[in-house]
Amino acid sequence: MPGPRVVPFYGDNDLPERVDVVVIGGGIIGVSTALELAEQGIRVALCEKGQIGHEQSSRNWGWVRISRRDPREIALMAEALKIWQTLDSRIAADTGYTQSGIVFACHDDQQVEKYQQWLQWVKEFPVSSTMLDEGQFRQKFPAANMTVRGALYTPEDGRAEPQKVAPAIAEAARRNGAYILTECAVRGIETSAGRVSSVITERGEIACQSVVLAGGAWSSLFTARHDLRLPQLKVINSVLRTAPLSEGPTETLWCQGFALRKRQDGGYTVASGHENIADIVPDSFRYARDFLPALRNDWRSLRFRVGGRFIDEARLDRHWQMDRASPFEYCRVLDPRPSYAMADGAFRQLQQHLPSFRQAKIAQYWAGCIDVVPDAVPVISAVDSKPGFYIATGFSGHGFGIGPAAGRLMADLVLGRQPIVDPHAFRFSRFSDGSKIEVFSGV
Repeated sequence: MPGPRVVPFYGDNDLPERVDVVVIGGGIIGVSTALELAEQGIRVALCEKGQIGHEQSSRNWGWVRISRRDPREIALMAEALKIWQTLDSRIAADTGYTQSGIVFACHDDQQVEKYQQWLQWVKEFPVSSTMLDEGQFRQKFPAANMTVRGALYTPEDGRAEPQKVAPAIAEAARRNGAYILTECAVRGIETSAGRVSSVITERGEIACQSVVLAGGAWSSLFTARHDLRLPQLKVINSVLRTAPLSEGPTETLWCQGFALRKRQDGGYTVASGHENIADIVPDSFRYARDFLPALRNDWRSLRFRVGGRFIDEARLDRHWQMDRASPFEYCRVLDPRPSYAMADGAFRQLQQHLPSFRQAKIAQYWAGCIDVVPDAVPVISAVDSKPGFYIATGFSGHGFGIGPAAGRLMADLVLGRQPIVDPHAFRFSRFSDGSKIEVFSGV
């Protein structure tokens, strides 16, 4: 099942002998990091095993939101909103970004109370999130045929086109001097005198002083090769898009049964508001204890599945030699089969509650692998035990909107400059230093 059509990007042919920083991964986090570094005159090579933005960075919903964020992410997302406002002019490209507002409907008093509590977390930030009553919700969605108790509304939230963004940022990084290498998997890291000295790619070696791993759902496997434990699992989300529709809301909407946002082409991206698939794989057992708190908090939204994916991942070599092909060369793109039942179920709910969609035609289905960590808060951090190695991963389905700011924070850490926000909550060491892993349940 092919994923959404990503804007084509043609990687560089020549492998540099030496750079300052190698970025592993060509999703929105990796390309944003590369851009930030290249703009500072840092010599950067970005290595992507497949093509730019072909995994979750092009398969997500396209939401740019601060709404309902874990409090630990809010400061970074506030910075991201600032970056998105000028990103198109900065990179000389059209990402489809628009500040359209996002509405989260409340179907019971408990949701209303949780959203009201969440509002306390954003009081110090320049956003005007507010609670709508039922009447105000109906003013925004007059054709909606649903019962709500209220809604959380953030006018500063927005949307963009995932299939455009990562390639556009990568091209801007290249214009600023970065090497962008596609079909170029990194097999591993070499060290000298106790710190990073180079990476070994399938095309050869690149000497460097620092490495940033922005490998999305592949990150845990890469760190395992270097005896670093990163608890991370994959969750599959299924999405559909409609053909252009003349009537429909301009604001992005989340409800219990469906979520939608208007696309630049006039159609809509639609998905379930709460259902995802979790394949049972060997890592499910390796990291079971780490994920128990999250499972207790969110088990109703997961549909567990046992199938061929268990065998596929059980066969993966976790300690390959760097003079031989790595697992990243045998699978260039994670392209899971969508759950038509989940996507169609969301579409039926949408048609029931917004009658204008009864005329909508489904144009495409796809699915993506979301990389999740136990507390659903990303890792944006140095690895203390391996000087010169940094990780930016685990965005748990929240990475698209926050991506440009995550890239800036990662660049701050690599360059040793004042970080745009306090990075403590994003430290890699929280999974091994005895810290209590807290799962935010406020929404």
